[in-house]
Amino acid sequence: MLIGMEQVAVTDRAARRIAEITAAEGRSALRVAVLAGGCNGFQYRFELDDATQADDVVIEHGGARVLIDPASLDLLAGAELDYAEELMGSYFAVRNPNAKSACGCGTSFSVD
Repeated sequence: MLIGMEQVAVTDRAARRIAEITAAEGRSALRVAVLAGGCNGFQYRFELDDATQADDVVIEHGGARVLIDPASLDLLAGAELDYAEELMGSYFAVRNPNAKSACGCGTSFSVD
């Protein structure tokens, strides 16, 4: 099941992991941002945050809070935040329909 604004969805698996991490670290939310940079033009940034800005979009689901600034939200419209556990490690993954190409490491993308 996916919960979130129609612009960004958070999977149940991601919400559980966010809730675990924020509780363990004594923080209130995971901030998801898109920054200029990376080998393809934009890159995702995930960081724990306690400061909700006045213009942040706040997604709450399953005991988890996700914060997204308006500029990042434009580049994340229609995206899904998930959590993956694979042989090579575990990580938050963004399935972003706006990404036209991505680098091999999966952390940067372009919208052209």
